[in-house]
Amino acid sequence: MVKNGVTFIAALLISVISVAQDKMTPQEYIGRYKDYAIIEMHRAGVPASITLSQGLLESSNGNSRLAKEAMNHFGIKCKSTWKGGVIYADDDAPNECFRAYNSVLESYKDHSNFLRNNWRYHTLFELTLTDYKGWAKGLRKAGYATNTKYHTILVS
Repeated sequence: MVKNGVTFIAALLISVISVAQDKMTPQEYIGRYKDYAIIEMHRAGVPASITLSQGLLESSNGNSRLAKEAMNHFGIKCKSTWKGGVIYADDDAPNECFRAYNSVLESYKDHSNFLRNNWRYHTLFELTLTDYKGWAKGLRKAGYATNTKYHTILVS
């Protein structure tokens, strides 16, 4: 009986350690996705620093359910114009519709397009690519997130 209990506890500990090791750190996230952010900066004009900061924050370093199951790294909701895949999750309201992607790169591209094509964010593109503080404040002011400290969190 004790042997089975010890075996069970050992298996449980190995499982917990394995799950903990599956979690990406901020440094691992940046290492894995920095090239996508740079590509999108050159393609669409969104600073790579802002894209990475939003990706880190919105996806919990790539560890969130939306990031893992739907490759949605930016928490972009469906809205009425979305024609792609979907996933449902609780956010500001229960069971909200979020966009789902076939790849993380697709999520990064859609994030850039979302900002570039949405009139609420048009003034951001008048800022320089190095003005990450201005971009962060502008995203908050334009309503990208409901958290009133969003810009401060992005910059930190």
